[in-house]
Amino acid sequence: MSAASDERNTASSSAGGDARLDALVHRLPPRLAETVTYLLKPSSRWVRIPSGALFIVGGVLSFLPVLGIWMLPLGLALLAEDVPALRSSRSKVFDWIERRKPHWLDPSAPQK
Repeated sequence: MSAASDERNTASSSAGGDARLDALVHRLPPRLAETVTYLLKPSSRWVRIPSGALFIVGGVLSFLPVLGIWMLPLGLALLAEDVPALRSSRSKVFDWIERRKPHWLDPSAPQK
C-alpha cells in the first residue's frame, strides 16, 4: 500500500472523514465523543439526520434548563454530513478555527 492510500484510509476512518472535525470530536468528553463518532459514520445516516434536527431544536430552546446553545453547532455539524450547502459552511468554519483558535485543533492541548 502506498502512503497516499494509507492517508485516505486514516482520513475516512476519522469522524466524518475530516481531520479537523476529528480533532474537535476528540476534545469532547469521552462518552459524548464516542456517540458523535458513531453518528458521523456513513451507515448511521438515518440516526444522524433526526439527531441533528433534535440538537438544533435543543439549541434554539437553550433558555430551558438542561438544553444549551452548544447543541446548535453540533446539530449543524451532524446535518452537514448529508447537506452539501452546510458542508461548505462547515469547511469555512473549520478554516476560521484554524486561523483564530488553532489550539482547539491541537491534540496535545489540555481539555477544559
